[in-house]
Amino acid sequence: MASTITTPVAGDDRVSARSIGARLLSRPEIGSLVGALVILVFFVVTAPPFRDIDNTGTILYQAALIGVMAVPVSLLMIGGEFDLSAGVAVTTAGLTAGLFAYQFSLNVWVGVVIALVLALLIGLFNGWLLMRTGLPSFLVTLGTFFILQGLNIAVTRLASGAVASNSISDMDGFASAKAVFASEFQLGGITIKIIVVWWIVFVAIAAWVLQRTRIGNWIFAVGGDAAAARAVGVPVKRVKIGLFMTVGFFAWFAGMQLLFNSNGVVQSGEGVGKEFLYIIAAVVGGCLLTGGYGSVVGAAIGALIFGMVQLGVVYAGWNPDWFKAFLGAMLLLATIVNLVVRSKAEAR
Repeated sequence: MASTITTPVAGDDRVSARSIGARLLSRPEIGSLVGALVILVFFVVTAPPFRDIDNTGTILYQAALIGVMAVPVSLLMIGGEFDLSAGVAVTTAGLTAGLFAYQFSLNVWVGVVIALVLALLIGLFNGWLLMRTGLPSFLVTLGTFFILQGLNIAVTRLASGAVASNSISDMDGFASAKAVFASEFQLGGITIKIIVVWWIVFVAIAAWVLQRTRIGNWIFAVGGDAAAARAVGVPVKRVKIGLFMTVGFFAWFAGMQLLFNSNGVVQSGEGVGKEFLYIIAAVVGGCLLTGGYGSVVGAAIGALIFGMVQLGVVYAGWNPDWFKAFLGAMLLLATIVNLVVRSKAEAR
């Protein structure tokens, strides 16, 4: 019997190449990029100080304060989980480094290292408890949020007698630590905070890991379907615990920036509510609340949008209360756009 060979016909979806437009629309960060361009043009037109190149460093700094933490939060969300303790964990790290160094009269770097260990342990605890109990990460990290919030205030009052840590600005190691975490430099006449550079480096590394490594594939897999990922050999438990510990590491870094950018003093009540900014930045950047889809670069663009809007409102002379309204509207709009983009990408 003669074999029959089926020849694909012109226009067959099996052999048709995707257009550049279709490939762009399938990218999770495309919505945030368009939004950033629109906001940039809007404030360039409506807020004259926004056009001043000298203010560029300030805008980038505001974006980096959110953007550094948006990196691990976006990775965690792609992995299918949340961390509502991320905001207060930043404050915990800063307080730990400052209080430990001051109370024991140690080199500041000793406090920095102790804070790193504690931050990683917090992430380890969140991840371990999540995998051990099977509870939603929303509940697990909400509990951690209240624990840390209470400890931040109670321990600070006990150690310093006030609601802020003691200043460590005159202690050994402060100057060198500040150079690493909170220094600034001039670039083309623009004052740039070192955290902006760190932010760019972190985004580049995280994007490479997510898109080019086996670990990145595992993160997408456990966020899309943990049971299916486990069935094909993905170490789901290690991946999720590792993601929470990554949040802990970045919380430590952000906490050190907070400590050394404020002359070695941290207010114990800081950080509450910041976790929502990190999550919103990730969602605006293309991360779905259901996991398995998103982009670290998109989260960085989402943070940049926050930086532009936060200062754009001030430069335009508007009531800053409008910024919170903008956050809510942007979250709703970004969620809808992300769902539409993903559904079209899956259809293709």
